[in-house]
Amino acid sequence: MAKQFDHIHDTHRAFIEAQHIFFVGSAATAGRVNVSPKGMDGLRVKGPNRILWMNLTGSGNETAAHLRDVNRMTLMWCSFEKRPLILRCYGTARTVQEGDADWQALCAEFPPHRSARQVFDMTVDLVQTSCGYAVPFMDYAGERDTMQKWVDSKSDATLRDYWAEKNTRTIDGFETGIPLAEN
Repeated sequence: MAKQFDHIHDTHRAFIEAQHIFFVGSAATAGRVNVSPKGMDGLRVKGPNRILWMNLTGSGNETAAHLRDVNRMTLMWCSFEKRPLILRCYGTARTVQEGDADWQALCAEFPPHRSARQVFDMTVDLVQTSCGYAVPFMDYAGERDTMQKWVDSKSDATLRDYWAEKNTRTIDGFETGIPLAEN
């Protein structure tokens, strides 16, 4: 039942933009495979083979480190409402961080967020859809405000301290490359 495509079609884009959550998968040559849920209006389909997503402060920073070692990423969406469908985009990605030449331009694609750590600029080389028949129905109840409240309770310096403590190395000890000095 799976179908493969060499780019994101308009119907794929519409499906992606209708979802409230997506998952990112990445791995280095050694260590653990990471799969993380993402949301909060942090993804943009920029063309038939390009996706941007803004990575906000979290308890880890696995994807950034994995991309420093192996330049590959998988994004996945699944429908919890209406028709069953799973859509995956496979490709490579580059990490854009504060201080990089295109940081400001890429951040402008998203609502401003003080805890933005990176923007991942993904080149999609394969899109795959599959049935999703076993994915349960779930109702969307809304966005959580927990992240925003947490960020609002921190100063910029405190956020940087958190990055230094929690976001500079992966659970396997790989460096994430996150810049810690304020510009």
